[in-house]
Amino acid sequence: MTWQPVDCHAHSTLSDGALTVAQIVQRGTHLGVRPSVSDHISRDVAVGPRDPDAVARYLDELEQHPVLRGGEFCWHDSLWRELPKELIRRFTHRIGSLHAVILPDGRVVHSFSRRFPDGLSAESYMDILIDNLERFAREMPVDVLAHPTLLPLSLRDRPTDELWTDAHEERAATALGTAGIALEVSARYRPHERLIRRAAEAGVRISLGSDGHSAEQVADVSWPLALTRSIGIRDVDLYDPCAHGSRTGHFDSVQPRRS
Repeated sequence: MTWQPVDCHAHSTLSDGALTVAQIVQRGTHLGVRPSVSDHISRDVAVGPRDPDAVARYLDELEQHPVLRGGEFCWHDSLWRELPKELIRRFTHRIGSLHAVILPDGRVVHSFSRRFPDGLSAESYMDILIDNLERFAREMPVDVLAHPTLLPLSLRDRPTDELWTDAHEERAATALGTAGIALEVSARYRPHERLIRRAAEAGVRISLGSDGHSAEQVADVSWPLALTRSIGIRDVDLYDPCAHGSRTGHFDSVQPRRS
């Protein structure tokens, strides 16, 4: 088989995407990309499955299409802890996102909120983000960390390579490598090259993700693929659930194709 990139992270009309599942499959075919649907599965997102029964219906729909069956779960929301194993095994892969971080005093800072806690500096926020990332890696049994350089709205004018220090990157790479979680190169929230290079050198597998919501975004992983190739990551080493397996248990009965 000719190798094709896998878009491990895209959204459909089953949550907040613009395309139906069938249209995502068509879009992937047109671009030569193997598609997945990884809709939001969280009570902290306005649309999408919000309880185990809704997750089952979501998977029922995905199983009618030739598409990888993913889901994007919020670290700070408890729904991912509540799904039974037999439901989890129906996912080909799962994605975890730090859409919010939990402060030491229990408050939650949301990445899409325009409110940022008074007195919290960007540097302090980054330290707390990495603390959360390490706990996420220890506790959340997902296959991919999505858009690792996503920042709160009030910090998005700061270059990520300035906010992420060497120590932050080393801690993140160690946590993800120990847990066996891939690091996403996101087409929407583009990470700086230094982070991806450091993670890859530490043995962390790298994943491609469009994080597509619009018709133009879905399955467009050209920028992530160009970045990974530019730093010497082999195409066949990029995360592919069918080749490298999944922590969901989906492939346990069938030996995944190894690269």
